[in-house]
Amino acid sequence: MGEIVGAGLLAHVPTIMLPEAARRELNHGQDTTLVGGLEQLRREVFESADYDTVVLLDSHWATTVEFVVTAHDRRAGLFTSEELPRGMCRIPYDFPGDPALAHAIAAQADKHGTWITPIDDQYLPIYYATVNLWKYLGVEGKRWVSIGVCQTGDTEDHLRLGRALGDAIAAADRKVLLIASGALSHTFWPLREIRDHEASDPEHVFTPEARDADLERIEWFQQGRHDRVLKTMPDFLKHKPEARFGHYLMMAGALGEEHLTAPGRLFSKYENSVGTGQVHLWFDRPAGGWTAPRSTGALRHDIHHHVDPHHDEEAPLHA
Repeated sequence: MGEIVGAGLLAHVPTIMLPEAARRELNHGQDTTLVGGLEQLRREVFESADYDTVVLLDSHWATTVEFVVTAHDRRAGLFTSEELPRGMCRIPYDFPGDPALAHAIAAQADKHGTWITPIDDQYLPIYYATVNLWKYLGVEGKRWVSIGVCQTGDTEDHLRLGRALGDAIAAADRKVLLIASGALSHTFWPLREIRDHEASDPEHVFTPEARDADLERIEWFQQGRHDRVLKTMPDFLKHKPEARFGHYLMMAGALGEEHLTAPGRLFSKYENSVGTGQVHLWFDRPAGGWTAPRSTGALRHDIHHHVDPHHDEEAPLHA
């Protein structure tokens, strides 16, 4: 039987890929705590925990008619961001995948009333929500798999993907670390103003209301009150969380949703990134294990499509 060893809601912002001198120049001489937090997380978890595979839930990879999970034997190459090629240019990456787990995840789709396709095309694009965190947290020999958000999916769809993921891991011979790679609130400052808001101080988050909503949810995460986060998703969607918070929802779906009570450990301060709210939170496996994913109880062809009332019509924005 497989198990999820630990899980995290982690920031992947481009700033972490800049040299320290450049980071300090943007931040009035101070360094972002996001870098030190990832370095600490690597030492305390990724280099010491007993696990086989990292499954990263990628808020930058937006599919349209299905969820997609990477099924490569290995992914290697050079990554240049189409969004920020000046700061993320020709970054080398090279890590083994986990095709067996990818196919096991896809095999759970019908049970949970959704669509999941494993893809091993060597030309499948990779995104910096995956690459940036692998650069800090990737350990030699550990497998990495990415799953994208679905831009036509709503809150329930992403929870269903998480349930399928959780069931697949439980049935597999795998110990897994889950990463929900993405931001909290996620609105950028306009281009003519953006350079005035590059410092990490949360005063630069796009609105005070978005900052308050982020801080409220960070407090709930620290208390293990995932039920409150899930219950208030319609309210949080007003502040445009990255990818409609699909990365977190998939993680929560795998870990028991409203029954998830694991408290979050902060591995960074709450920070701004050009208007968006960023933080590293890690959820340790409870002593008694996670709550099993809930049963969906519907076949795909029985689903009546429903879009959240605050569903953002645009594809997920990046941070």
